[in-house]
Amino acid sequence: MGPWRLTLNNSYRHVIQCHVTRHVTPARRYVIPHSQASYSIRDHQFVFDAVMVEREEFIRKYQDVVRPLFKNEDQGLSPIISRLKEIVSYNTAGGKLNRGCAVVYTAQLLGCQDKFKATVLGWCIEMLQGFLLVADDIMDHSEMRRGQPCWYKKVGLTAINDSLLLESSVFELLKYHLGTEPYYVKCLELFLDVTRKTELGQALDLEVEALDYSQYTRERYDAIVIYKTAYYSFYLPVALAMHLAGRDSVHELECAKKILLRIGHYFQVQDDYLDCYGDPGVIGKVGTDIQEKKCSWLFLTAMESVTEEDRQILMENYGKNDVECVSMVKELYKKYEIRQKYLDFSAETYASVCSDINNDKSGLPSEIFQDFLDKIHKRSK
Repeated sequence: MGPWRLTLNNSYRHVIQCHVTRHVTPARRYVIPHSQASYSIRDHQFVFDAVMVEREEFIRKYQDVVRPLFKNEDQGLSPIISRLKEIVSYNTAGGKLNRGCAVVYTAQLLGCQDKFKATVLGWCIEMLQGFLLVADDIMDHSEMRRGQPCWYKKVGLTAINDSLLLESSVFELLKYHLGTEPYYVKCLELFLDVTRKTELGQALDLEVEALDYSQYTRERYDAIVIYKTAYYSFYLPVALAMHLAGRDSVHELECAKKILLRIGHYFQVQDDYLDCYGDPGVIGKVGTDIQEKKCSWLFLTAMESVTEEDRQILMENYGKNDVECVSMVKELYKKYEIRQKYLDFSAETYASVCSDINNDKSGLPSEIFQDFLDKIHKRSK
């Protein structure tokens, strides 16, 4: 039996139209309760992506969330306030919005009724992401981001200050929308803590370029990906929703962190893979990890696999912004089947994390973790 294609009927959000692409009867309609995350049709199990169902509504609330940033009480600031709208829009609203939507989805799973506050926290994460990406693109000399020129390519190095404006906007919105809430300080401290961790991870990553290849280790790689990516991309959305819903005991937060950081690590390994093997038209940028001498999963795996002779060739060609050198590195990746080693790692990691989720003792809904994992598993961008 062929695959099922699911299409959201925008006129009625709870009705899912299922089209079978081959070997079966014409399209049928199924009414799915909004809270139901999974269901079976003819022995096919589907996980309904509730995050994507809410994405449209999340986007609609964007203007309501960010409007306070543009209230100008000092006429002397009028020129920059006008420009701030473009800075925020260009660098915040154009991504996949997975992190922001995850706050809303998780909060609902935990029984939180205040959807707007969850949406505010979600957009704050997206704005934090914008700040980090603008700065990261400058440091990495990147050309494209999300299918369009990097912000600094449009405005020059004033993008450095623009990134700081994005960062400060996060805390301005938190104070404006949540300042009187009992969980405000917890959310504020969490944003501060995770931002610092992410910046430390970025510092670790930037330091790599000056290192000898003998200092490229799994331990360093793990530290980079956990601090640079996993905390803000996976732990932050869920922990914010937990604070919002009042499900934030030390035990619950620690159990959630353990699983989410593992998922975040898996996500970054995927990013390393896509940087080399992904379609630039799909992922929205041209991979540059080889040229930039990144401490990537692919390079570390290759270094563990090659002969002494090929290790020397790999080290001589890695980290050079030269087409022939990049081609030589990729040839070695092919020779030692690094792509297949990644696919094996992916399958093993998915099974292992699924086991962790099944054995979790936090009492939190397992969908929080399983949906995150399923969303990134076998992704192409």
